[in-house]
Amino acid sequence: MSDLQAIDRYLQETQAQSLETLKSLLRIPSVSADPAYAGDMTRAADSVASALKAAGLEVEMIETDGPPLVYAQSAPVPGKPVALVYGHYDVQPPDPLELWETPPFEPTERNGNLYARGATDDKGQMLTHVESVSAWAKQIGELPLQVKFMIEGEEEMGSEQLDAYLKKPEAKEKLACDVIVISDSGQYSKGQPAITYGLRGIAYFEIHFHGPKQDLHSGSFGGAVNNPANALSKFLASIIDDDGIIQIPGFYDSVKPLEQVERDAWAKLDFNEQQFMDGLGVEGLTGESGYSTLERRWARPTYDVHGLWSGYQGEGSKTIVPAHAAAKFSFRLVPNQTPAEIKVLVEKFVANNTPTGIRSELVDLHGGPGVVVDPNSPFVSAASKAVETAFGNPPVLIREGGSIPIVADMVDLLGADCLLLGWGLEDDGMHSPNEKFNIADFYRGIRASAHLWQHLAS
Repeated sequence: MSDLQAIDRYLQETQAQSLETLKSLLRIPSVSADPAYAGDMTRAADSVASALKAAGLEVEMIETDGPPLVYAQSAPVPGKPVALVYGHYDVQPPDPLELWETPPFEPTERNGNLYARGATDDKGQMLTHVESVSAWAKQIGELPLQVKFMIEGEEEMGSEQLDAYLKKPEAKEKLACDVIVISDSGQYSKGQPAITYGLRGIAYFEIHFHGPKQDLHSGSFGGAVNNPANALSKFLASIIDDDGIIQIPGFYDSVKPLEQVERDAWAKLDFNEQQFMDGLGVEGLTGESGYSTLERRWARPTYDVHGLWSGYQGEGSKTIVPAHAAAKFSFRLVPNQTPAEIKVLVEKFVANNTPTGIRSELVDLHGGPGVVVDPNSPFVSAASKAVETAFGNPPVLIREGGSIPIVADMVDLLGADCLLLGWGLEDDGMHSPNEKFNIADFYRGIRASAHLWQHLAS
């Protein structure tokens, strides 16, 4: 019996145990954005460290000014490449709680899925690699190559602590590798796995419009004083036109045009717009004119408002001119655009478009550049074989519209290739109520990961 056959048998026999490991981690409400969960962040880091130790790895907790970084490594294997697995143990806030069918931090099985905050983003996907390494260690006794892990606790809010660590002299040597493996994305569709070779970047801001020193009676002062809520609404709307073109001067200057070969390849993918709309519960699609839905989602820059607040929001009516209005918004960036460049452009746009009677305040929350890797890399070829074995179909090559800001920094620092292997599905509800992970795909992800180590070593 070959090593992979023995591991496949072992994984089949230990599926229930792997699922319980995931459920245990999902019960920890590791919400990085809310300081009230600081203790739970530490518990989650300890849980990940324990799982890595149980997998036979040497583990180190790297203390930071925030949640700890969890580093682990297996023994070096001379002459073989080194793989670094990146993931995160923090999750998005579960709000709005009333929309969850079952409690967000009590993992619940139904219809072949596991429902919980973090199920697919990213605890479930990250753990597939921990479980696969454990299988090699317990069934074979050693891995065919060295595997390292860097699991952080701030991905959902910009990876500030990991970014600071990467700037330390020790980081480059400790994390040295040939390929970075990340599972924090998805399959192309149910039953059609994918390898993602590009991610968009992000530039995320908060803006405040300050008007009168206090709320005013709208009957007495309306029409004479600029209403911050009205002004901010107009400002936010002015950033993009009806054709989906962002109106900030210079915004597109650095955008790298899409290659025709990519557009042709994506046009051949099985994509049904009506099914896409039905799955989202919308009756129409919008976006930048001249581009397909997949192109707009994966490889064109975008602008979105994420939060908007002002004035009275209680029961009944209260006729006021609010003293203050605020919003959170971001831009998804494509190759050659940088958050620093966009910040300068946005600051200038705000300065030139703040209306009379309003004082504006722009806050740069976080950002990160996009990343595109060579889809013809030998690492991609090795991953394709592993994924096809586990999922039964060869993966398609896609780009992803989401952002993992720290990835580009790691690629630049380490000079390594990057494999983005996602096991999630389009309807998994990442960042939404009722987030889920298909349990069969969790098991397939573990198997794909186990085979990946052998194919990379070969």
